[in-house]
Amino acid sequence: MATIDFPAEIKGLRSTLESIEAVSDPTVLEAKIADLSQQATAPDLWDDQENAQRVTSALSNAQNELERVKRLGQRIDDVETLVELGNEMDDPDSLAEAETEVAALRKELDSLEVRTLLSGEYDAREAVVTIRAGAGGVDAADFAEMLMRMYLRWAERHGYPAKVMDTSYAEEAGLKSATFEVNTPYAFGHLSVEAGTHRLVRISPFDNQGRRQTSFAAVEVIPLIEQTDSIEIPENELKIDVFRSSGPGGQSVNTTDSAVRMTHIPTGTVVSMQNEKSQIQNRAAALRVMQSRLLLIRQQEEAAKKKELAGDIKASWGDQMRSYVLHPYQMVKDLRTEHESGNTQNVFDGAIDDFIEAGIRWRRGQMDD
Repeated sequence: MATIDFPAEIKGLRSTLESIEAVSDPTVLEAKIADLSQQATAPDLWDDQENAQRVTSALSNAQNELERVKRLGQRIDDVETLVELGNEMDDPDSLAEAETEVAALRKELDSLEVRTLLSGEYDAREAVVTIRAGAGGVDAADFAEMLMRMYLRWAERHGYPAKVMDTSYAEEAGLKSATFEVNTPYAFGHLSVEAGTHRLVRISPFDNQGRRQTSFAAVEVIPLIEQTDSIEIPENELKIDVFRSSGPGGQSVNTTDSAVRMTHIPTGTVVSMQNEKSQIQNRAAALRVMQSRLLLIRQQEEAAKKKELAGDIKASWGDQMRSYVLHPYQMVKDLRTEHESGNTQNVFDGAIDDFIEAGIRWRRGQMDD
């Protein structure tokens, strides 16, 4: 006899898949894949390696996402057929196999459903993670290195490209700080719930008396802002005045209204250009300078936004969001979600999906309250 209500379970699986498809939208994904495929076949694609990598990575991610959604739909159909056959033939082995598959499908769908909760402005971006040793001396530095390894192993488990950008090693062991990128869509949305103070409790391997030590490390997660080489400025945002050039005269300087003063109305940024001989040349030069200045302003605003997103993380007593206890018992526990695991080694080896998913659901609950 089956121990679960198969019709209800399968109905629930289909409902979850429908909610995922409503967000992922296979039709939109197919159109995106077609567009990216066309870009990927351009003969000059690799003339710009950075753009080529962006295109091929986006194409691979879109194809994988579409394939995953389609495959889940097929698996639900298959398990429904297996249940029907098992009931018709009174075959308990088939029903047991179907029960196992239903559990596996539920876990994978729950994991994919988390993606539908990532709707923040920067959630779809790649992530930049910085880990800093906090209070606790050499143990804290060692803990910072353990956390970096944990996140890099998490990325490796999923096949996400990760690149270490900077490391500052402590004198005795471990890291003062480290920064690395995780280059996959929605890396920021997932990892942003890992930001905060992490606490480690263990018998210190650096204490010759074998005493228990508590140490802290701060995890900062910010989105990787997409940089552009130019900035488009709507014409209605520009005020352009022309005037006669001043200064030492040449053959045509001072004789015509060739100088240009360009004002960007929203920001009040002003650029004057009079070095060129014609008004057209001065206008083009002024526009290039204006674009550069506005790009700098945008980057400064993005840097301020990233700092705001990163928050103020102290890495000391009283503000920790997760504890890793290795002595006197073994337990990793998130203090916000109450999610916990007794397999500490598995967690440090990168098995943190359950913590991340619980964090995302908790954060959405906080937003809805």
